[in-house]
Amino acid sequence: MIGKLKGTLDSYGEDFVIVDVHGVGYVVHCSARTLQALPAAGEAVTLSIETIVREDLIRLYGFESDAEREWFRLLQTVQGVGAKVALSVLSTLKPSELASAVAMRDKAMVARSQGVGPKVAERIVTELKDKAPAFTALDPAVVHLSGALDEKRAPRPIADAVSALVNLGYGQPQAAAAIAAAAREAGEDAETAKLIRLGLKELSR
Repeated sequence: MIGKLKGTLDSYGEDFVIVDVHGVGYVVHCSARTLQALPAAGEAVTLSIETIVREDLIRLYGFESDAEREWFRLLQTVQGVGAKVALSVLSTLKPSELASAVAMRDKAMVARSQGVGPKVAERIVTELKDKAPAFTALDPAVVHLSGALDEKRAPRPIADAVSALVNLGYGQPQAAAAIAAAAREAGEDAETAKLIRLGLKELSR
């Protein structure tokens, strides 16, 4: 099995590159995000590789980092997610953004990916929620707050403050993170107005 390729980028295709390694050209399929990050043809390139072997084909998938490759593997453990859908998700979201979206159960963010409907997005954030923290530096307090909001257990001032920021146009993860920081500073028994003020200050940094 091939785990990494280091060579010269020979040429680009629509969703793949050819990497020349000592005169052998490997066709490597990549996410749009990885393709955009790669150097020009003729330059040195190193890619983390996932090799998929089936009866009728052997296909190489290339990634800018090991973390992106791990998410490619993880995504395919979800029912209804194959290599194509996994690449689509990784074309839309960075590994850190995907990790945060899963940890925060933000299915709307995942559903932005082409070919990912609401049901598949729901399965991704549900089935991978216990695996996401291993790939993100997301504050545990934010994940805890998100879970409390999801289960309607957050104190009313905190829930109202998050709702207010969402209504102002901020995404749920950003709003939850800002109010989590505000609650740490002001205390969870702080009034809604104070939490909103501190949350907006946090978001403006």
